[in-house]
Amino acid sequence: MTETELSDVRVDHVGIAVESVADAEPLLELLGAEKLVHETDPTGAFRWAYYRLGDASRVELIEPVDGEESFLTDFLAERGPGMHHVTLEVADMDAAVDALDAGGVRVVDRTDYDEWSEAFVSPRNPTGVLFQLMEYREPFEDGRPGSERLYIGGKKLSE
Repeated sequence: MTETELSDVRVDHVGIAVESVADAEPLLELLGAEKLVHETDPTGAFRWAYYRLGDASRVELIEPVDGEESFLTDFLAERGPGMHHVTLEVADMDAAVDALDAGGVRVVDRTDYDEWSEAFVSPRNPTGVLFQLMEYREPFEDGRPGSERLYIGGKKLSE
């Protein structure tokens, strides 16, 4: 990636796999976190709760939906609760994926929704970390807290 492309990426949040948001949430509250949303993934396989810490940091707790087998239930069975992924907001998903592909980095599971696009960098990379790439679009804000709480300084990278 070039220097220009690197400036169009920022850490959006860290995702933590938990058995239960209700059980994990008190710790985040003690750390001063404010819950922004708690909703079910469009696939119905898991729920996420999104928290703001201070002015710019965010944490996401992801929990399985009762009775649903998914990547998350497999993850929890194998590793237990803990860090699941680091989400990077990108201003242009196509450009980010092209740059990673050109660099020989494997990008998997790209999905485009009305509100956002996401893709994952396989954790079979030198860091061992699953990176989620996200490009947000206007409808993402619908029914959620205002943009001043969802983005850094109220702005998406694409603005």
